[in-house]
Amino acid sequence: MKHIAKILAILVAITALWIGALHTSIVSKSQTWLLPVYMIISLGCYGLLMVGVGLMQFPTCPQEAVLLQQDVAEAKDFLRHNGIDAGSD
Repeated sequence: MKHIAKILAILVAITALWIGALHTSIVSKSQTWLLPVYMIISLGCYGLLMVGVGLMQFPTCPQEAVLLQQDVAEAKDFLRHNGIDAGSD
């Protein structure tokens, strides 16, 4: 829930800045109307960056891999016992 509140606060702040930029003549109107497009593109780039960083730092869990292999072997034995072909080992 904390992340949602943080994202909403940032969104409200950006919207307030955008509306403020629309009402003042600091930035030309043609550039001001493109700010939401720039924000969406920036958000997409940020998302891709976070996915890339997450993939680069993907943790390996050897203990969990062993447990998963045991579960798969157990499931294959159960299926084989019930007469279902579960593939070759």
